[in-house]
Amino acid sequence: MNIVRAWRTLFAPRCKAFLLIGLLSLMTMGAAHGTSWGESRKNARAQAAELYTAAEAAVKNFNVEAPISQMESLKQLRGLMQRCRATRGCEQARIIEQYEKLVLDAAADSQALPNDTNAQATNAQATTALLAKSRGQLIGAALPEMHRSMTLLRGKRLAELIELNGPVKAAMGDWLSSMRPQLIEAYKNYAYLRPLMLPAYQKAELPEALLFGIMAKESGGRVHAYSSAGAVGPLQFMPATAMRFGLLTHNGFDTRLDPSAAANANARYIIEQLGKLNNDLELVLAAYNGGEGRVGRLYAKHKQGFWHDAVYESLPAETRYYVPSVLAAAYLFLHPGKFGLSFPDANGATVEVKLGNAVSLSEIAICLGQVGREEGWFRTLRNLNPAAKPDRRLPAGTLFRIPEAALANYANQCLNTSFMTQVAALHEARVPSSASLVAYVVRSGDTLAGIARRSGCSSAGIIAQLNEIPAPQFTIKPGQKIKLPSCG
Repeated sequence: MNIVRAWRTLFAPRCKAFLLIGLLSLMTMGAAHGTSWGESRKNARAQAAELYTAAEAAVKNFNVEAPISQMESLKQLRGLMQRCRATRGCEQARIIEQYEKLVLDAAADSQALPNDTNAQATNAQATTALLAKSRGQLIGAALPEMHRSMTLLRGKRLAELIELNGPVKAAMGDWLSSMRPQLIEAYKNYAYLRPLMLPAYQKAELPEALLFGIMAKESGGRVHAYSSAGAVGPLQFMPATAMRFGLLTHNGFDTRLDPSAAANANARYIIEQLGKLNNDLELVLAAYNGGEGRVGRLYAKHKQGFWHDAVYESLPAETRYYVPSVLAAAYLFLHPGKFGLSFPDANGATVEVKLGNAVSLSEIAICLGQVGREEGWFRTLRNLNPAAKPDRRLPAGTLFRIPEAALANYANQCLNTSFMTQVAALHEARVPSSASLVAYVVRSGDTLAGIARRSGCSSAGIIAQLNEIPAPQFTIKPGQKIKLPSCG
């Protein structure tokens, strides 16, 4: 209480005085500069009005029948958006809305040209590309060339740190013979995951080859990889470790499947364990596979590296094979030519497109075909859109990531109404016939997801489609009679 009284006595009057002085100063400044402030606001409004007028002019010049005019108009609008961002009081939404409307209108018009396939393809391709780039979703161009990203680990070249001993050479032989298809497939998958995963390693100043080696061994670049032990994702995080590094489940999505989040957690784990294990890369990899507790105890007891007999022989056979396999894959990533290995060229840049209609990932994989990838794009699409269920249709307006290499075919096929009608028939053929349906009465507390989980025969989306229950709420009521697929 004495402190409070002292504060009131000494400081409160002074604070009041300072406040009065400050208010008087502001009032004086306002009186002195009121005219200039008013002029500034007036000028800003005038500049914003000029930008709005220029945007309207660009819209008027937009001609669906002339792709070059379209592009010029859209480029003008992009420039106006940037100027608007730097202009006080300018409402960017007014220009952005006009821009996106033009792109979507052009895409719709391109689909309404049944008698001119070439014009349809040209317009659809142009508008799809412009829409993707307008949203700033082009990824990959700014990343360094493959193999030329950081190759140092704690100031030493990674290739020099990898001891080419018997186990590493044996693992290299496996990668180059029976496992060569897996290595090539891992590289192809990584090419498209790279823009999402590499930034975490660059930020942590870890070598890219190490990321590739771990991913190649753990999952082969398949984002939806699940092990019998409970590890999940492209970098195979176990539940406890995942939780420690923030890989949780959000709205039903396991973030271990998120390539960016998984790479970030992996980089943090590597840095943490390097600090604990005397920067010994082999021990860190052993900890990642065999458990940090076990490896930590072995290191504390013997103060020796991974290859020392006392440590090596105390580890499980799986870990003794895992470590040299990762090192061998990393070495081959850096030096493919030494053993006649040739990795395929792949443009890993990706773009996000805005879906015009409800469509599933599987349907998009079908319409993309094999252009740019002879085995098709299904795996790549799964990797780039990990939260999407392959056979569940995504609502119109969803942003969906595809490889830039497949963008032209997306415009040619996936925006072709007649072709997509055929693809939709394939999707709808998955819906069970009436002969294989059973009746169900909704009970209190039921949800479509819960019913689908209990039945084990279908998904909430297919049940909703069978019963014409509108998405995305999928609202059902107690006593409601619905049809369910039978497991037979």
